[in-house]
Amino acid sequence: MEHLIIKISKIFFAAIIIMSLHSCYNDNVEDLYPDTNSCDTTNVTYLNTVWPIIDANCIVCHGGEFPSGNVSLSGYDGISAVALDGRLLGVIRHEPNFPQMPKNSGKLPKCDIEKIATWVNAGAPDN
Repeated sequence: MEHLIIKISKIFFAAIIIMSLHSCYNDNVEDLYPDTNSCDTTNVTYLNTVWPIIDANCIVCHGGEFPSGNVSLSGYDGISAVALDGRLLGVIRHEPNFPQMPKNSGKLPKCDIEKIATWVNAGAPDN
């Protein structure tokens, strides 16, 4: 009986190790399952488009009194500053020589990146 318990335990732990080696937590769902729908980048605004994306994905680290990396994205001034100097698109596109954001995660959805790029390319207006 004791031999059987040891054998089952070994199989169980081997299965856990194999499953952990095959995890895909950093994969972007859109890359794994491409959507044929196009991304609507018309009427992109800071308040209705960009802010909700930043709020949902960035504020947890880049908000509050002590923002990570001393990069505050708590409001328009901080967001537009990193947008206009190229850092925002660099980090969310995971471009070379930029830290990948969101940190320890996959890229934002392609459509969200396209919407932010549309806003940045329009001069990052506050509307």
